[in-house]
Amino acid sequence: MAEQATKDRARRKTRTGVVTSDKMEKTVTVSLVRRYAHPVYGKQVTRTKKVKARNEQGAKAGDTVRIMETRPLAKTVSWRVMEIVERAK
Repeated sequence: MAEQATKDRARRKTRTGVVTSDKMEKTVTVSLVRRYAHPVYGKQVTRTKKVKARNEQGAKAGDTVRIMETRPLAKTVSWRVMEIVERAK
């Protein structure tokens, strides 16, 4: 049973992003930036997605954090802050 739990945990998505809002009590908004080449023109395109993550590490706005996908914790929260990579200056 423990082996299955570790395999499932290893399959979860992890992303690195910047905290844009910490105004909620237990939740932060994290901005995830994705860059890719346009399929036809080859120009670099930037796409940003905002996700809400449960904040038990005490991250503040401007911090760079690593988040991990988890079960739904609230209506809009399905990510969890794993660690603070870099504090805001």
